[in-house]
Amino acid sequence: MKRIWKIIGVIGLVVAILLLIGPLVYPIPPLTGTLPEQSLADADSRFAEIDNLTIHYKETGQGEPVFILLHGFGASEFSWREVAEPLSREGRVIVYDRPAFGLTERPMPGEWTGTNPYSVQGNIDHLQGLMDELGVEKAILVGNSAGGDIAAAYAIEHPERVEGLVLVDPSIGSGKGSPIPSWILPIMKTPQMRRIGPLLIRSIAGDFGNETIRMAWHDPSLIDQPVYEGYRKPLMADNWDKALYEFSIADNPVRYDERLGELGMPVLVITGADDRIVPTESSIQLAKEIPGAQLAVLDNCGHVPQEECPDQFMNAIQGFIEEVK
Repeated sequence: MKRIWKIIGVIGLVVAILLLIGPLVYPIPPLTGTLPEQSLADADSRFAEIDNLTIHYKETGQGEPVFILLHGFGASEFSWREVAEPLSREGRVIVYDRPAFGLTERPMPGEWTGTNPYSVQGNIDHLQGLMDELGVEKAILVGNSAGGDIAAAYAIEHPERVEGLVLVDPSIGSGKGSPIPSWILPIMKTPQMRRIGPLLIRSIAGDFGNETIRMAWHDPSLIDQPVYEGYRKPLMADNWDKALYEFSIADNPVRYDERLGELGMPVLVITGADDRIVPTESSIQLAKEIPGAQLAVLDNCGHVPQEECPDQFMNAIQGFIEEVK
């Protein structure tokens, strides 16, 4: 029996060594064919230096109100292409890429001091800085999916800067925290996982990424090749895989989903009736938890109604805009 336990102990030791050393010596193929973010810019792209971070944004329209549009996880300002121009008939529209996405700079660990730019607090600070840089005193924040989380968090921290809040299929709600269990974060932050994690992240560049896009739509047959290409363009930027991993493991200790009662500005929750990423029922429940919030459920729409159903989206938001004005 002692011999058996000794063998088991040796095997366990070997496995532990492999787990500790293997990821540090496993050959990680470098990304190829990537470019600096600004090399991928469009003709109407603009860049602003906010707290030592270069943020990519676009702007159309003028006057007030000012709309600031925040995209979701894995997306970019591209996801607002169908509604930016219609919204610009009502006022000034600013769309920007959040850190880790689009063509906004992707700093690596050790390249920033202070707040982690990939954290919720970092996102709040950069939104504040962008508003200050562009001379925006107050804005209507429109956030889709995880962008809705940032919009709500900013509105809670800086209510004096928010005229209204539109949460589009937001991934925030009572009882929801980080999608990654807290107990696994220390493992994901080890040198071993930080080295091989970005390799796992690269899977979104293939069929998995395309399948996620299709899942976000009620009718995937409406997705054409330019849409796939628009979503994949940021995956041509330097360090996109490492930045997305850093975003995934960023510490976010404040539970803003537990502070929804602090929202005192007009709030509209919009959801597709067939959201298969954030269940429609979650958005309906969220609207009940926010004091005075309005709710719009859009038929035959999925997780990104501003892309799939822009006419319905604009109809839903029009009355809200008039109320805020």
